[in-house]
Amino acid sequence: MNRNLILVALIAISIFSCARKEGAMTVQGNIIGLQKGTLYLQKFQDTLLISVDSVFLNGESSFVLVDDLKDPEMYYLKLDKNGDNKIDFFGEKGVITINSKLEKFTIAAKVTGSKSHDILMEYRDMSKQFSGKRLDLLKATFEAQAAKDDEEIEKLDEDLKRLMKNRYRYTTSFALRNSKSEVAPYLALTELFDAHISLLDTVNNSLSKKVKASKYGVALDDFIKEIKETESN
Repeated sequence: MNRNLILVALIAISIFSCARKEGAMTVQGNIIGLQKGTLYLQKFQDTLLISVDSVFLNGESSFVLVDDLKDPEMYYLKLDKNGDNKIDFFGEKGVITINSKLEKFTIAAKVTGSKSHDILMEYRDMSKQFSGKRLDLLKATFEAQAAKDDEEIEKLDEDLKRLMKNRYRYTTSFALRNSKSEVAPYLALTELFDAHISLLDTVNNSLSKKVKASKYGVALDDFIKEIKETESN
C-alpha cells in the first residue's frame, strides 16, 4: 500500500472515531464480587430486547460497554449469572457509571452520569409511596372479603380508585414539569397507558419539539392516534 493510500485510510479512521465518540454512550463501572461472567448491554428494538454490546470478564470486575444512540432511552445491564435480573437505566450520550455487587445485583446498583436517569429516579421515589399504599389497601380488601364485610369492601374499592386517580394526576404533573426530557413520553407510555386519553393528550401537547421527535415522543403520538381511531370506530 502506498503512502497516499495509508494517509487516506488513517484520515478515514480518524473521522469515524470522532463521529462515534460524538454520538456514543459509554457505560462503565464495577461489579464487586464478580470473578467471571458476561455483561450484556441491552435495549428494546421494536418489541424485541436485543444486546447491543457485551464483555466477558475473567478475573476482573470492571467493565466498559458502548452504544451509539440518537436520543435518551431505556437500557438494561444484564449479568448472565443472574438470569433475568437486569439493571434498568435511562441511557444518554456521554459516560454513564454503574456500580453494583454480585449479590443483590439489581438492588445494589448505583447509576450516575445520566440526567435522564436522575429524573426517572425522582419519579420512582414518589411512585413507591403509591405502590405501598396500594398494597396496604389490597391487604385490607382481602381481610374484608374474608370477613364478608361488604360495606368495608365497597369503601376500600373507592379508596383504590381514588389512589389510582391521584397516581395518574401525579404522573401527568411530573411529565409536564419535565416536558423537555424524554422521560416524559416514556412515563406516559408506561404509567398512563390505561389512563383517560385526555391525560395522554395533555402530556403529548406539552412536549418540546426535540422530545416530540424522539423515539418515545413518536411512540406516544402514534399510541394516542391508535386509541382515537379505535374509539371512533
